[in-house]
Amino acid sequence: MTEVVRDRTMKAGRERPANTMSGYIALLLVVVALAGIIFGIAQINDAPWAIGLVVVSAVVMTFIAPGFYLLQPNQAAAILLFGDYRGTDRTTGLRWTWPWMTKKKISVRIHNITSDRLKVNDLRGNPIEIASNVVWRVEDTAQALFDVDDYREFVNIQIESAVRAVGSRYPYDDFEVDRITLRGDGDEIATELQRELQDRVANAGVYIDECRLMHLAYAQEIAQAMLRRQQAEAIIAARAKLVEGAVSMVEHALEQLSAKNVVELDDERRAAMVSNLMVVLCSERDTQPIVNAGSLYQ
Repeated sequence: MTEVVRDRTMKAGRERPANTMSGYIALLLVVVALAGIIFGIAQINDAPWAIGLVVVSAVVMTFIAPGFYLLQPNQAAAILLFGDYRGTDRTTGLRWTWPWMTKKKISVRIHNITSDRLKVNDLRGNPIEIASNVVWRVEDTAQALFDVDDYREFVNIQIESAVRAVGSRYPYDDFEVDRITLRGDGDEIATELQRELQDRVANAGVYIDECRLMHLAYAQEIAQAMLRRQQAEAIIAARAKLVEGAVSMVEHALEQLSAKNVVELDDERRAAMVSNLMVVLCSERDTQPIVNAGSLYQ
């Protein structure tokens, strides 16, 4: 029963068009009523009916005047009848509705928010600082006005919550395992953050256009230690790549020498050659060649 009531409430909050009209038609009626007042006052001494014309024109003007309102581009107005939502008007320009209708204006322009820097523990438990930039807009004015107390504050809180949730799902960096990281996979993290935030603000009638991480760093208390660790992991990863490439090159060189019968090597000389090639290929400094002018075994 609770789910049914909740579902009905959500459907009642969906935006629908309001029955309003162009304000220029009503403005024309105001001009006619004003002309009637002026004409009636001019004829009030000569014709008894002039008093009635003045009264009727004044009543018409008083009735029409409170119904005017203006809408700028990308601005909407929710129309209420004694607290009951009657629809939303998105037509720009001079508009008019019944004077007993209440108009609540709301901006449907694009909003751009950069969140505060938040301290979050990543997947490994390391404290990091993270901030995001979010581009959003109101898509359903009825939900934004009536389903949440303050949709702007609601969006700000949900941005912080979503950033914390996504930041804790992934490691800051990882050289050991091929996985998504906050530092190395910005597009995937942005997509995940947008999806997470959209799910959180959907009940407020808000649409998320874009999410991006604006700041990402280790927290100050571990920044130096993690920088050294990151450098060490990078060196280890680079060394592993160098060794892998060197082994492949040595293997290819030995295969070529054997295939073309350039030189015959026994196991001892083959091991010495492999050792020398590995040193040359993996060394951080340029090696100095030594020319052997004697025999192969000297």
